[in-house]
Amino acid sequence: MRPFQQFADVLGDPLALTRWWPSVYLRVDERRPPDAHGLGRRVRLHTKGWLPYTLEWEFEVVESRYPHGFVLIANGDFDGRGEWTFRQDGPDVDITYDWRLRAEKPLLRQLSFLMKPLFEANHRWAMAQGEESLKLELARRRAPSDAARARIPPPPGPVTYAAVALLGGAVAIGGALVYLMRRSRRQVSQGSGPARRDDVERRTRSTR
Repeated sequence: MRPFQQFADVLGDPLALTRWWPSVYLRVDERRPPDAHGLGRRVRLHTKGWLPYTLEWEFEVVESRYPHGFVLIANGDFDGRGEWTFRQDGPDVDITYDWRLRAEKPLLRQLSFLMKPLFEANHRWAMAQGEESLKLELARRRAPSDAARARIPPPPGPVTYAAVALLGGAVAIGGALVYLMRRSRRQVSQGSGPARRDDVERRTRSTR
C-alpha cells in the first residue's frame, strides 16, 4: 500500500469521522451508500467548531479518483464544493482540501459580513483539529500491537459551550481591565498638568 493511500482510506470513510475527528463531527448518518466506483454516497452530518453554533448539512460524492482524491457537493446550512487531493512527495504526503462554500443558515448569512474573520478562524481551528486527529488515527492503524495502540492518546474532543462562555468572559474581563487602566492613566495625566501649572504660578508669585 502506498503511504498516501492510507490517508485516502481514512478521509474517504465519512462514517468513521465521529470516532477519530470528534472535535468537529458530532453525528454522521449515511443516506445512500456508494456504488462500485465510490460515487453517489450521500451522508448527513451534524458538525461544529469552536464558535457556539452547530451546522446540519449533507454531502454527496460526485467524483472519485481513489486513492488520489475525491470531490463532494454539500448542501444544507451551507452550500459548497469540496475537493480532497492526496499526493506522495518523497517520504511525505501532501493533502490539499479546496473547500468553497456559501452560508445558508440564517445566522451565518446575516452576520457573515461582520464576522467573516471569526468564521475563517473557526474553519482554521477545525482543520488544525483534523490534522492532529488524523495523525493519531494513522498512528493507531500503524501500531504494531494492542499495547502500543492503547498508549496512543484519544483525539481532541469538541469545545463545549461552557468553554466558549468561559473564553468570552475572560476576553471581556481582560478588555474591561485594559479600559480601566487606560482611563486611569488619562485621569492621572490630566490631573498632573494643572497641578504643575499651579506650582509654577506659586513659585512665580513668591519670587516677585
